[in-house]
Amino acid sequence: MKQCMELVRKTAPLVHNITNYVTVNDVANVLLACGGSPIMSDDEGDVEDITAICGGLNINIGTLNQRTIPSMFLAGKKAKELGHKVLLDPVGAGASSLRTETALKLMKEIPFDVIRGNISEIKTLAFGSGSTKGVDADVADAVTDETLTDTIAFAKDLAAKLHCIIAVTGAIDLVADRETCYVIRNGRPEMGRITGTGCQLSGLMTAFLVANSGNELKAAAAAVCAMGLAGEIGWSHMKPEDGNATYRNRIIDAIYHMDGEILEKGAKYEVR
Repeated sequence: MKQCMELVRKTAPLVHNITNYVTVNDVANVLLACGGSPIMSDDEGDVEDITAICGGLNINIGTLNQRTIPSMFLAGKKAKELGHKVLLDPVGAGASSLRTETALKLMKEIPFDVIRGNISEIKTLAFGSGSTKGVDADVADAVTDETLTDTIAFAKDLAAKLHCIIAVTGAIDLVADRETCYVIRNGRPEMGRITGTGCQLSGLMTAFLVANSGNELKAAAAAVCAMGLAGEIGWSHMKPEDGNATYRNRIIDAIYHMDGEILEKGAKYEVR
């Protein structure tokens, strides 16, 4: 974990984000906070040139529209042609046919390095259909200690099928390839009251992937630990008069001040 964080600080990875307009500013700020450099670009005429100068691409379908869908395919194909790291965040897959069908088509045409979402979104992609509570996971899908073993097996099987890393985030986070799964227990439930912690994590994770080429599974897990730990640290600094807007800023500040030692000491995970 320590080395993964330190390499992000050392290499300052440049990340192209086609992300949603609800959280675009927070994604940019968390990338700056971790030592990376963000570029936001979603126009068809711009994305291939922009992604060519970056090391990684973060595709987020949170505010999907007909203008940006072609841009996602153009950027994704260009990034993979250049050997860049590419992440898919299928926000709200299962909530509408447009989101579900677009995510499935993206997966078919672009070989993603990581697919990161909540359990309902990931199940939708695995089975071709599903249900979510808006852009949140359905409570019936929640990863619990009782369902953990089965969900680990599911994540590993899906990773093998899709030839990528599967990151399932929630109360218990799972980051898996076909053989290994990191089970991560960092974070605070209050993070769910802030719009965009998942979107921020996808940007953060893309930077970690770029900085740690050849060690992608651990890099993805380190990013999840870092975001959850930032939630814990940020919450510890909250005052009685603070609310969710302050908490958002404290999470970003915690990433800003985090180094490899802090992450190594604070990461709560097991490997299965």
